[in-house]
Amino acid sequence: MGRLRQFAERTPPGRERYVDLLRALAITMVVLGHWGIAVVVRDDAGLPTGHSALGSLPWAYPLTWVAQVMPVFFLVGGYANAASLTSLRARGGDAAGWLLDRSARLVRPTSVLVLVLSGAAALARLLDTDPTRIREVVWFATIPLWFLVAYLAVVALTPPMYALHRRFGLAAPLVLVALVALGDLGRLTGPVALSFGNYLFGWLAIHQLGFAWYDTRRVSPPAAGQSTPPEAGPTTEAGPTTAPTAGPSAHDRPGVRRRRLPTSRRAGVVFLVGGLAALLLLTVPGPWPVAMLNVPGERLDNAGPPSLALLAVAAAQLGLILLLRGPAERLLRRIGPWSLVIGVNLVVLTVFLWHLTAAILLIGLLDVTGTLPTPVVGSTAWWLWRVPWLLLLAIVLAVLVAIFGPVEARSSRHRTGRRAGRGTTTRTVLTVVGYAAVVVALMLNSATPKLASEPLGMPAPALLAYLAGASLLRLLRSGWGTRG
Repeated sequence: MGRLRQFAERTPPGRERYVDLLRALAITMVVLGHWGIAVVVRDDAGLPTGHSALGSLPWAYPLTWVAQVMPVFFLVGGYANAASLTSLRARGGDAAGWLLDRSARLVRPTSVLVLVLSGAAALARLLDTDPTRIREVVWFATIPLWFLVAYLAVVALTPPMYALHRRFGLAAPLVLVALVALGDLGRLTGPVALSFGNYLFGWLAIHQLGFAWYDTRRVSPPAAGQSTPPEAGPTTEAGPTTAPTAGPSAHDRPGVRRRRLPTSRRAGVVFLVGGLAALLLLTVPGPWPVAMLNVPGERLDNAGPPSLALLAVAAAQLGLILLLRGPAERLLRRIGPWSLVIGVNLVVLTVFLWHLTAAILLIGLLDVTGTLPTPVVGSTAWWLWRVPWLLLLAIVLAVLVAIFGPVEARSSRHRTGRRAGRGTTTRTVLTVVGYAAVVVALMLNSATPKLASEPLGMPAPALLAYLAGASLLRLLRSGWGTRG
């Protein structure tokens, strides 16, 4: 706590603390949401398995408008990515160095998860465990990687998309929303292939709003000797959420105003009311499900890929964020709450990556000891079990974070971007190749069926591609490839 207090006390005045709070809250809600709706049952062989409770709780569908917080995840990601890219370029760095910084915070903690799960799968196979069962467990543990794939892709596209933002401002997300609408039309009337781009266009649209939010800030460089607490989480990975501007009137240049995101209380009301109105039209008389999370058996899923209904939720959430900004910023000026936010953000990606593994470990432990409850979803016993279930999961996850969290925390203190300088063409190409290998590998794993026969849990080509890409990025971060 002493170290966190030091970070808190050294926070520059211009830092957007609200972004850090939103990131921490978003990941916390994802974790609690996944744990809270989990249903544990036994299959025909008597082995424990799980699924979502939403299919049996239709009254809870509107609650998912708040529980689906991935739009917040991408919104604050856009803000932080714009800030760190601007800061690095101001110090003479290039896009390749920036991407290496991002890979340090994203790929290192992810590599730990991949290696541990693959090692556990190999051990299970040596013990003659069914490969299909191995894949089922690893598939469940790697569900968070599906969202990480989308974010990795958005991060890689940040330099060109930020350039588009600088040129066209809020017109860029509007075009992306139109592309999502076209994809929705393909899902509803065909061809379905039209909707595939929504996996990228939907999240990019929200990410662009983060760029526009960053443009509303008018900050000065931190005072000499002043430092920023380490950035953390899947939305910042590396780099400050404050950055020097070109001067006190940087945001008054012609054309800059149209890039700004309206952030007044009136704008908050407009976003909230407008988003809710659009959401009701799209889901009640419209074709889209009310639930913003996956419901077993539903033909359509608002998040897979993102739909117009999910973007309406994003607009409403943005309105709520703007309305709560004042009270939240006053709270975050206090050392205690701000220290807690810093502490969560230091390991927030680790929390996200390991929270379902914690559930697997707890289920296995309770099953082995013969104390695993399997109450019917929605029953009194099921609801009563929610409290000890969440508490036990929090304990298991805390142990995992204590073991693996230092990898993420250390990553925040080793940034390629600090060396600024421009790299060679070879280094740039290798960075893109390594990063693309990681993205493709995780995408292949997510696309592989849950009940496939995979002795290593992940498909062998995906595992090899991931390890090759992660190793290449590690070499580049160490300085290899900077000459010639």
